[in-house]
Amino acid sequence: MRIPCVDAGLISPLVQLLNSKDQEVLLQTGRALGNICYDSHEGRSAVDQAGGAQIVIDHLRSLCSITDPANEKLLTVFCGMLMNYSNENDSLQAQLINMGVIPTLVKLLGIHCQNAALTEMCLVAFGNLAELESSKEQFASTNIAEELVKLFKKQIEHDKREMIFEVLAPLAENDAIKLQLVEAGLVECLLEIVQQKVDSDKEDDIAELKTASDLMVLLLLGDESMQKLFEGGKGNVFQRVLSWIPSNNHQLQLAGALAIANFARNDGNCIHMVDNGIVEKLMDLLDRHVEDGNVTVQHAALSALRNLAIPVVNKAKMLSAGVTEAVLKFLKSEMPPVQFKLLGTLRMLIDAQAEAAEQLGKNVKLVERLVEWCEAKDHAGVMGESNRLLSALIRHSKSKDVIKTIVQSGGVKHLVTMATSEHVIMQNEALVALALIAALELGTAEKDLESAKLVQILHRLLEDERSAPEIKYNSMVLICALMGSESLHKEVQDLAFLDVVSKLRSHENKSVAQQASLTEQRLTVDS
Repeated sequence: MRIPCVDAGLISPLVQLLNSKDQEVLLQTGRALGNICYDSHEGRSAVDQAGGAQIVIDHLRSLCSITDPANEKLLTVFCGMLMNYSNENDSLQAQLINMGVIPTLVKLLGIHCQNAALTEMCLVAFGNLAELESSKEQFASTNIAEELVKLFKKQIEHDKREMIFEVLAPLAENDAIKLQLVEAGLVECLLEIVQQKVDSDKEDDIAELKTASDLMVLLLLGDESMQKLFEGGKGNVFQRVLSWIPSNNHQLQLAGALAIANFARNDGNCIHMVDNGIVEKLMDLLDRHVEDGNVTVQHAALSALRNLAIPVVNKAKMLSAGVTEAVLKFLKSEMPPVQFKLLGTLRMLIDAQAEAAEQLGKNVKLVERLVEWCEAKDHAGVMGESNRLLSALIRHSKSKDVIKTIVQSGGVKHLVTMATSEHVIMQNEALVALALIAALELGTAEKDLESAKLVQILHRLLEDERSAPEIKYNSMVLICALMGSESLHKEVQDLAFLDVVSKLRSHENKSVAQQASLTEQRLTVDS
């Protein structure tokens, strides 16, 4: 039926009828155009070409403030027509945004919030438009946060609240809107829902508890909104979230741990939380999920511990609280997200902590698991973090025993491969660890360094113009350290390193140039 209307050329005259002053004509025309646009590319295209959308938006703007029932009916029909016109069509939605539909609909919602049908239309339209990134800026310049929170507070029915949630979730991805929602009092509403639903086993209540706590965590992803809610660690919201961690509800445990991970995004917050006993709460939570535990809760609690371990002053406190022991219980996990966070947490904890690095580096079970994960080609994150932790154990402990453990577990080849990583930071970490191996335990590692073709890799790194200055510098330091091995020395001579190194004496980076001179002298003396 829709395509024949388009083929018969009815769209243009229908759009002209939108200029009528007769309300009934406008109502029926809006309905007809809404039907023509419904799920019909041809219908939408014809309405677009005839300029129908702009006329409808102009009507919404001019009729917005009139609250009589007949006018509200017309506004509802016009909103429905625009939805059918743009539904699931990004370019038409973007066109409506450019025409200024968002501030108009927000104003409409504010004035007509008593009208259920019109409110529902506005919410569905917001839900569609909010998915578009380009809409967020326009939404942020309106008082949408205030209007939605006001509306939310009035709703008793689950379905109505769910509709508002569907608008809030995409909007809350924007940092400016996060802050507006916090200032409008959304968090208090969410905390209330959690309190009301936490003990219910009804499906709707469980779903609403999840939505509310997930949204709470999302609001904490914005730096300003998070800091506002933290309130120096004394805020009501922060305290309530803390109480979720020991709860028996998995969803609340998860949201609580994720919220702590989000609060732990700056040093001040992390230090305050560690000083006030958060680590023990998170370790207790992890303890409850060791055997057949909830993977998402494990992942969230480890994320929080990793973030808390970033400030230097927290590391020793967390180590003495027994965090490494708590984390190592998950070494047998087969879940890559858990493995990834476990590795990151340990790496943060041992940063510049020689004793802890040595203790972990001599833990054969841990080192063997790291070597196994260094081959996890399906999980690049786990593979990368395993390599980085292996390197960190050596760099921070500078211990012969740690190096022996890593060599005996087959870790050397992975460090050599890591030196060819596309990430400069990882290349660098590998080269420093290898230089320590060469300086402290060259005899033990010699065969592994040979079979991993380290000398050839160093030659390539020095030759490659794209190698960063620190990579060239550390490669030359490593070359010098390898000269103590007869077989590796021979490989260095066979590859004519002198040519490559002498060119680097004129390198623009002073440290590289100086190291090139030193390396050249060493190569010349030993040749």
